[in-house]
Amino acid sequence: MTNNFFKVALLIVSLLYSLPTYSNEEINSSAHHLSDGTYANTSGVAYESSFNKLLKWSWERRSKNLETFKFEVEVPNYKEIYKNENIVTTWIGHETFLYQNKDINVLTDPHFTQRASPLNFAGPKRYMVPGMKIDDLPNIDIVTISHSHYDHLDYMSVKLLAEKFDNILFLVPLGLKKWFESKGIYNVREFDWWDSLIIQETLITFAPVQHWSARGLFDRNETLWGAWHFKNKFHSFIHLGDTGYTDDFKTIKEKLGPVDLAAIPIGAYEPRWIMEFSHINPEEAVMTFLDLEASKAIGMAWGTFILTDEPVTEPPRQLLKELKKYNIPNEDFFTLKHGESYLID
Repeated sequence: MTNNFFKVALLIVSLLYSLPTYSNEEINSSAHHLSDGTYANTSGVAYESSFNKLLKWSWERRSKNLETFKFEVEVPNYKEIYKNENIVTTWIGHETFLYQNKDINVLTDPHFTQRASPLNFAGPKRYMVPGMKIDDLPNIDIVTISHSHYDHLDYMSVKLLAEKFDNILFLVPLGLKKWFESKGIYNVREFDWWDSLIIQETLITFAPVQHWSARGLFDRNETLWGAWHFKNKFHSFIHLGDTGYTDDFKTIKEKLGPVDLAAIPIGAYEPRWIMEFSHINPEEAVMTFLDLEASKAIGMAWGTFILTDEPVTEPPRQLLKELKKYNIPNEDFFTLKHGESYLID
């Protein structure tokens, strides 16, 4: 029983995390489209498994007591959400936000189910309920997917959304349209880095970050990953998805301009020897905030699933320490309660 459980745990870990490997082709080329049809980061580095290190991490985690915590939940500001006349951002949990910019309603990386896993009986289990239910959402115009990992692309969530909203449009990285169509979802647009699309009066751009993709053991980096940037005459917003710390954020600022609001991950960062390449920690989140020249930022990727080894209560506490070190006011980079709505105006 114990051995079987360990094998299942290792399988799930191998789908969620890996370590970078390098080849001459990858390092010598700045293109993120590789000759075998897979993708690399802007550095030319493609992310692949290092099984021995994954095994080492999985073995070490067996002796760790990773406890959950009951965070405070707030009822969303349904009056503003349904009125749909102001700029409102509601944190539903993990990296799922409802973003309303007086023009379109956007749902980012929607996850409403119990596990971030290919299995319904094992894998990271949600310990905080979603801040909103699908049935409570206003009309959703756009769903964005940052990458294919199970805590960002959840089959049942996108299926239920497609069934509920007839005209919903899914915006996905290159390679993922085929997956959606295999699930019977056809209103899908694929994006390469720096591709843009205007929906009503909002310009939506897909931008590069450092990460990787997989949904199985044999599809490593066959689909792209990235950040979603939204801009109209009222407001600009960027949802970074998962990312390591690189100069990509400075490039985004140079190409798209300073942003009014950024959703920046602050969790899922320990141990650094396996997470540093693809997950920023709270200090790097503050550096990212500065690189983007964001006016405001909301911390995400914490308080929902146990994915890594830091205590679940640590990311927001550590964020406050790093903000103080960089002399940034707490009201400029903050976290929301599950379900809390942030009203811009």
